[in-house]
Amino acid sequence: MCEELMVRHGSPTLAGMKTGSLFTCPFAGEQAMQDCVRCWNHTLAAKGLRVLPLRWQGQRALIYLYRPARLAKDLQCPEARALLAPRGYCCDDPTRCVGRLMQRLREAEEFPHEIGLFLSYPPEDVRGFIQSPVCGFKCVGCWKVYGDAAAARRTFGQYRRCTERFCARFAQGTTLDRLAVG
Repeated sequence: MCEELMVRHGSPTLAGMKTGSLFTCPFAGEQAMQDCVRCWNHTLAAKGLRVLPLRWQGQRALIYLYRPARLAKDLQCPEARALLAPRGYCCDDPTRCVGRLMQRLREAEEFPHEIGLFLSYPPEDVRGFIQSPVCGFKCVGCWKVYGDAAAARRTFGQYRRCTERFCARFAQGTTLDRLAVG
């Protein structure tokens, strides 16, 4: 079931279309979650992917599937750096940034708004959401769009089609390591 959740929520990341994806997954216990994450990392590392449990609550883990090399590139964007630096992120070290995100998730009752930068959301949309989460957006899909709505709609369509293809292939028996693009 967990692999099915990863495919359903992480296909664009598995396909190399985006930096990262988040999904919540139930586990029998924390040790079962750690064993599963270790297995996923063993399977997906060769494809340039990494899996981390960002938060553990009530037999469920918030899982971050991401491409570290792509995250490093995303974090070099001046607008992303400007959004992250005041929140205590060291953008020169992606691993420390993910660690800071984990800390922010533990400290806050709601998701830290900058999390979109870890999921390939355009920095202008993340900034727009931080400044005005309830109004001013142009459309809503995978995220609220404050910038280029046409480009975002195209991206939403690409993600949807990718997810449909990957889910169909997974249902036909294609394994996770075969779905992931290196």
